Amino acid sequence: MSQTQKPPFIWLNVLIFLSSFLVAVIGVPWFGIEHGFHAEHWLWLVVAFSFTNLSITAGYHRLWSHKTYEGHWLIRFIFALGGAFALQNSALHWSSDHRVHHKHVDKNDVDPYSAKRGFWFSHIGWMLRHYHRETYSDYSNCRDLQKDPIVMWQHKYYVPLAIATNVGIPLLLGIIYNDIWGMLLMVGVVRLVLCHHTTFFINSLAHIWGTQPYTDKNTARDNGILAFFTFGEGYHNYHHIFENDYRNGIHWWQYDPTKWLIKTCSWLGLAKKLRITPPLKIEKARAKKSLTEATEKIRTLPNSTQLSDALNKEFDTLVQRLSDYYDVKKQVIESKTNDIVKKYEHSILQLRYQQIKSDLQQQQRHWEMLMARYA
Repeated sequence: MSQTQKPPFIWLNVLIFLSSFLVAVIGVPWFGIEHGFHAEHWLWLVVAFSFTNLSITAGYHRLWSHKTYEGHWLIRFIFALGGAFALQNSALHWSSDHRVHHKHVDKNDVDPYSAKRGFWFSHIGWMLRHYHRETYSDYSNCRDLQKDPIVMWQHKYYVPLAIATNVGIPLLLGIIYNDIWGMLLMVGVVRLVLCHHTTFFINSLAHIWGTQPYTDKNTARDNGILAFFTFGEGYHNYHHIFENDYRNGIHWWQYDPTKWLIKTCSWLGLAKKLRITPPLKIEKARAKKSLTEATEKIRTLPNSTQLSDALNKEFDTLVQRLSDYYDVKKQVIESKTNDIVKKYEHSILQLRYQQIKSDLQQQQRHWEMLMARYA
C-alpha cells in the first residue's frame, strides 16, 4: 500500500458511529416532539451514562490500563459489564491500545490515536480505518491482564455482552416504564453517543485544549471543563507524567469523580493498594516546567547566561527546601504513631517542621516572583 493510499474502512465501526449519531441528533428530537420524554427517561440516561463512563475511567483506564490500584472481583465484574455497555471494545483490547499510546505518545506511526495527526483522527478517525491491523490482536503488552479471569471472560464473550447490555438494559427499562421506544432512544442511543464522544474527548481535546503545568514533553493538557465531562480525566497533563497515580485531579477542589469512586471503594474493602505520586515529585515537576519556560524566554537577552545560572541556583534551593520539608513532615507523622518517641522529641520535630515550612513558603514566594518576572 502506498503512503498516500488510506487503509480500508472498518465498516462495522462506521455503521455504529454514524447510525447512532444520526438517530441521536434527528430521531430523538423528533420522538421528543411527538411523544415527549419524562423524568424517568432523563434519570436513567444520567445513571446509564455515569455507569458506562465510570466503567471506562475507573475500570478500563485506571485499574486495567495503568494498574493504579487493585480491585475486588465484584467491582472488576461490574466494570467489565459497564465496559461492554459502553461499546468500546474489550478491556484487554482497550488497555493494550492505551498502553501503546502512553509508551509512544504523539509518535504518528506508532501512537494509535496520536493528537499530532489532528483532532478528527485522534477523536474518532483512528477507529474508522484499519490503521493498525497488524497489531489488532497483539496483546503482548498486557500479559498481566491475561491472568485476570474476569478480563478474559469479558474479552471472550464481549460481543454477546455488548448486545445484551446495549439492547437488554434499555429494553428492560422500557418494559418497566411501559415505553420501550423512549428508553431505547434515551438509554440506548443518546447514552451511547454521549459516552462515546465524551470518552473520545480524552484522546482529542485533552491533547489540544488546556494548560501544561507539569510537562511539555507531550501534547497532553489539563482542562477543568473537560474534567467535568469526562469524569475527572481532563487533568491529562498530570496524568501523562504521573500515569500510575489513581488520581487525575490531585487537589480536593478538582472535579474527579473517578478518584472519589476508587477511594470510596477502598473504604468499602473493594479496592486496595491505591498508588499516589509523592508530593515532592509533583512539586519538582511543576518547578522544573516553570524553570524551562523562564529559561526559554530569557534565551535572547544579552545577560542570558548569568540569568540562567541564577534561575538554576534558585531552582536547586527550592528543590532542597521541598525535600527537607517533606522529609521532616514524614518524621512528624511517624512520631505521632510511635509510642517510643518521647513527647519532647515530638515537640522538637514539630518546631523544626514549622521552621522548615516557613522557609519553604518564603522560598516559594520568591520563586513565584521570579517566574512572574519572566512570564
